[in-house]
Amino acid sequence: QKGNNLAHHLIQSFAPGETTPEQAHEIGRQLADEVLQGKYPYVLTTHIDKGHVHNHIIFCAVDMVNQRKYVSNRQSYAYIRRTSDRLCKEYGLSVVMPGQDRGKSYAEWDAHRKGTSWKAKLKAAIDAAIPQVKDFDDFLRLLREQGYEVKRGKYVSFRAPGQERFTRCKTLGEAYTEEAITEHIKGRFAERKPKENRKISLRIDLENSIKAQQSAGYEKWAKLHNLKQAARTLNFLTEHEIDSYPDLESRVAEITAVSAEAAAALKAAERRLAEMAVLIKDFTTCKELRPLVQEYQRAADKKQFRRKHEGSLILYEAAAKALKEQGFQKLPDLYALKAEYKQLAEQKDQLQRQYTEAKRQMQEYGIIKQNVDGVLFSNHRQERDKTL
Repeated sequence: QKGNNLAHHLIQSFAPGETTPEQAHEIGRQLADEVLQGKYPYVLTTHIDKGHVHNHIIFCAVDMVNQRKYVSNRQSYAYIRRTSDRLCKEYGLSVVMPGQDRGKSYAEWDAHRKGTSWKAKLKAAIDAAIPQVKDFDDFLRLLREQGYEVKRGKYVSFRAPGQERFTRCKTLGEAYTEEAITEHIKGRFAERKPKENRKISLRIDLENSIKAQQSAGYEKWAKLHNLKQAARTLNFLTEHEIDSYPDLESRVAEITAVSAEAAAALKAAERRLAEMAVLIKDFTTCKELRPLVQEYQRAADKKQFRRKHEGSLILYEAAAKALKEQGFQKLPDLYALKAEYKQLAEQKDQLQRQYTEAKRQMQEYGIIKQNVDGVLFSNHRQERDKTL
């Protein structure tokens, strides 16, 4: 394809103090291997110079197996983000959750950082005005007195002195729409909360929860939460015909073994795919440069010819050496290699689905077992206290 883009650059950052450089580097390696699937050569570095650990991944823009350029768009970015988030969660690290506010351009972010953002100043003015007014018209009057120009339409907009364009309130976030400001003034605004998660989650250890000891409201909510999780845990055990604690332990051990086996098979397939991608790249290099090498062998002045084409000859020699080390005395069948690569890629996708399902079950059973352990331990402690 046309274009001069040679590589793509990813930066993967971690919260300060949450991970070690070694762990971050391993997560970055897994991210690159999973996203690039051995087809795009990459360089991974882990930096510790900014107060937080972060990875830089730079990968070639060209697929070395099919000789096609990497497609970079919203879908590919979303896939990278989902993969990075999943890996971080697997290691027990936090991820950035999408908020209600719209994203910022770099210029807007930099202006906000420097305290010169029009939006930041407008937000501050709105926050300061709301407690002082009785209704929305009074609110607009107060902002006009502060020098803001107001434009009413489908969306209310403001422009500060010296500002070139109006700022629509809706672009400030959910809490700054005309309706939200009106509710704020009336004291009835409440941000939308996510729907209750119907999945089974961990019980809260109330006896060791500092938050529960400090907040009666939180303690009441946590008790209700624990009752819901206990009911869901019991339903799960009944549905899966688990009648005793040894049965549960046996099921957890079985699923853990299946997950480990699926992970090992998946890693083996990914490793073989990466090896084949390099093999296909080396074969393609040798095939494309063989006419040049033959011309070099026929050249009368080999030194001059090599000086002129040294880069290409070095590439050929390195590729030929790699193939020889793999046991190939002659160039392999490219068609057969690509067919095997395609078949292995399909197998890897199937293994990925199996591993994802096994891991999901392992996490689910892990939560169930922790909930059961929490209930049994709590009951045992209560019986012991009664005896004492």
